Amino acid sequence: MITDFHFLRPWWLLAVVSAALLVWLIDRQTDMRARWRNLIAPNLLEHLLIDHVRTRGLRPVHLIAGLLALSAIAAAGPTWEKERPPFVEDRAPLAIAIDLGPTMDATDISPTRLERVKLKVQDIMERRKGARTALFAYAGSAHMVLPLTDDASLVATYVAALSPALMPVQGKDTAKVLEVIETALADETAPGTILFMTDGVERASFPAFADYKGRNDLMVLGVGTPEGGPVRIGNGEYLTDASGARVQARLDVDALKGLQSVSGVQVATVTLDDGDVDWIVRRIQSAFTQKTDEGLQRWRDFGWYLTIPIALLVILTFRRGHKIHWLGMLVVLLLPLGVATKAEAADFVDAWLTQDQQGQRSFRSGDYGAAADHFEDVAWRGAALYRAGQHQDAIDAFAQSTDAGSYYNQGNALMHLDKAEEAITAYQQALKQRPAWPEAEANLKLAERRKKEKDDQEKEQQQEQAGLDPDQIQFDDKGKKGKEGQVNVAAQTAEMWMRNIQVSPADLLARKFAIEASGEKPK
Repeated sequence: MITDFHFLRPWWLLAVVSAALLVWLIDRQTDMRARWRNLIAPNLLEHLLIDHVRTRGLRPVHLIAGLLALSAIAAAGPTWEKERPPFVEDRAPLAIAIDLGPTMDATDISPTRLERVKLKVQDIMERRKGARTALFAYAGSAHMVLPLTDDASLVATYVAALSPALMPVQGKDTAKVLEVIETALADETAPGTILFMTDGVERASFPAFADYKGRNDLMVLGVGTPEGGPVRIGNGEYLTDASGARVQARLDVDALKGLQSVSGVQVATVTLDDGDVDWIVRRIQSAFTQKTDEGLQRWRDFGWYLTIPIALLVILTFRRGHKIHWLGMLVVLLLPLGVATKAEAADFVDAWLTQDQQGQRSFRSGDYGAAADHFEDVAWRGAALYRAGQHQDAIDAFAQSTDAGSYYNQGNALMHLDKAEEAITAYQQALKQRPAWPEAEANLKLAERRKKEKDDQEKEQQQEQAGLDPDQIQFDDKGKKGKEGQVNVAAQTAEMWMRNIQVSPADLLARKFAIEASGEKPK
């Protein structure tokens, strides 16, 4: 965009003045009348000087001035486009909070509000293939169902198991689930989106949204109709009030509009077609782009492109005389345009661009394999191999350096190979050289969590081999005699918990939610 054009180092533009000054000084030096005007009388000066025809057209001084001006502009760093750092994810993380209050079984939306929500989640996952999604459930209490994962089948399994019967605490506490999700996403380096799929947000939670200072984008999808419908609680049975009349659960659209006005949260209502899904996916990506523009992107320096015309002008400074043969310039310019053979064009590129510069061109075009072949800089070669999915080769490249960034990048690649213990060591080395590095500290926590998962899995396998049932959880209800009698659910990683229990997902979630609710402080 022309409006984004600016210079990264504008003070270098002052050197352009030196180019103009050089031309002025040379012209003044060659003007004999100006040099002798103050020493010889004007009537004599005209007879003493022999007029020479002034050279017209381009002169060597103009060539040198052009070199200075182009070099100054290149050094100033012209730019109009942003680039993303090598290790920033291209897809925004998404946390979905599903309301499991009793009214989500209302039938004003066929077959029920909750079942429609489940279908919408599947549609969202289909549109965001490969992106990470976390799942939360809430009513009077809030619980993580799945941490961020790109396993769409795992998300589908646990979404299908959700029902109001799983919730240990009745009511609705939207502010609580916002707090739980924000804590769960605290270690994420990329900004994300929190999507609430609910049939209403209680006004008591409005201040939590209005005062929200996190970096994640907040969205609410209202599920239901203003007319409402009966709430199904069983086969042919419906929720009734104290008088025995059926409860008509209605969507409070005015309350949702009020939430949007006081907090700026993006609000929409469910549709029968895919319009709501399209809106959600577009908003997730646009919010992610906006957030990364604010903090995770940097401006691309286009100044190095000017090195090609600068080099061509430098060539002309080596010839004798004052004329420029434009035919030779035309031949040189036609080479990269395909007039020459491929071999000659390749030779031309090698003559004007270093291997690292050629690697940069391939990297920006997305050809990471070719970029890795060109790069001589080990850090950039490692980044290209990492992007190409060659994580072990990337580790070998990063290992040629011993700075903090190299250890950090090795840790990232090791995590992709599921080598958590080695990744922990790499992150620790990075933090020794660069203490209080937020990204390294966050990734270290993730690596430690993954190592604990693997250790727990090994212990469970050993228990199974010993004939123990991993689904048997024993509680020390009597004396609470120390750590042996405590079950610390919060310390267990949710994804490990989900994948290794041999009961149905619904039974698992009911048990997990009950344990977590029992550990909450009473309000």
